[in-house]
Parts: sequence; structure tokens; C-alpha cells
Amino acid sequence: MAEEIILNNTKINVHRFEHRKVDHLHEISVGFEVTSEQYHDIATLLYEGTFDVQVPEEALTFRGTIRQYSTSISNLYEEGQVGDYSLTLLEVKH
Repeated sequence: MAEEIILNNTKINVHRFEHRKVDHLHEISVGFEVTSEQYHDIATLLYEGTFDVQVPEEALTFRGTIRQYSTSISNLYEEGQVGDYSLTLLEVKH
């Protein structure tokens, strides 16, 4: 299982990783934790919506867009909070 992904040159450590093909396109689903200290940077990154995706351990690189996204907590502005994020990215057709 991959332990990290890279979205637009930002490394994200993941605790869950799934890779599959959907209509011949790559799709990955990941789970990762975000602390209150990381929240602003991660939220800003995810607002971009489409990313250069790299999964070094799987030798996988593609351009992907958010297909599904959720978090276990909505207020990470409070110090010491940790949210569990779930993110699914689908390869963009060229």
C-alpha cells in the first residue's frame, strides 16, 4: 500500500490507499489526517480541484480531479483538532 501521495508538489501521508481503473482511467481513494496546524494549507490545496497526482510507491502519475471528498470534522480552526479526510481523485481525460 502506498504511504504517500503528492498533489501539485505537496506530499500527503495517507493511512488508506486504493487504486482502480474506471473506464480505462486511474482513480485513487485515500484517507489521511489533517491537524489544525495543517488545515489552512490543505484546504487551500483542495480548493484547486484538479491536480498533478503522483504516487511514487506505485509509479503512478496522472492529472486528476476531485470526484468525492469528505472530512470527519468541520472546524479545524480550534487548536489541537485532527480531522480524518477521505478523498477520491479521477484521472482527467486528455
